[in-house]
Amino acid sequence: MSRTRFAQSDPGATLRDGLPDRYLTPEDLVTLFGLESVETVYTWRKKRTGPPGFRVGKHIRYDPADVRAWVTQQTAAEAEAA
Repeated sequence: MSRTRFAQSDPGATLRDGLPDRYLTPEDLVTLFGLESVETVYTWRKKRTGPPGFRVGKHIRYDPADVRAWVTQQTAAEAEAA
């Protein structure tokens, strides 16, 4: 019996707008936004001010589409305030 092996995605593979083609980790958000630490991401989550995330077991993950939508929303709100 032969097994079909799924090709693992290249960690450097990206979607449009430079976001990875996989769910993002809090560490990914630190890198993407140039934050000082992952604690900022956890504070955003606690205050419900950052992009929406979801749990996978004990880990938090972010859908790149949700992160993109959040950035768009933040940009629009900032432009409106100016």
